[in-house]
Amino acid sequence: MLSWMAWTWPTALLFIGIFSAIGVMILLEIRSPGGHARKGVLGLTTTRGDRLFISLLGSAYIFLAWLGLMGMPLWTPLGLAIVWASFCFWKV
Repeated sequence: MLSWMAWTWPTALLFIGIFSAIGVMILLEIRSPGGHARKGVLGLTTTRGDRLFISLLGSAYIFLAWLGLMGMPLWTPLGLAIVWASFCFWKV
């Protein structure tokens, strides 16, 4: 049924992580609506959802740049992506 895509454990974990993050965002929005908009170091007024999107987009660029410049393994860009996401949620 799902043979059109190469479903591997890393692929499944990526999608599970993204959908879990969206689920957490939904629960936070139900608990305290409005998203707590704030102006961060980038000069943008962002909500929680905006910060999630910026962190996911930045993480994708980190991984693509690492693959293009350095190749495998991908543990270092994983650490950089986690640091980037932390920065996005605390300072952006």
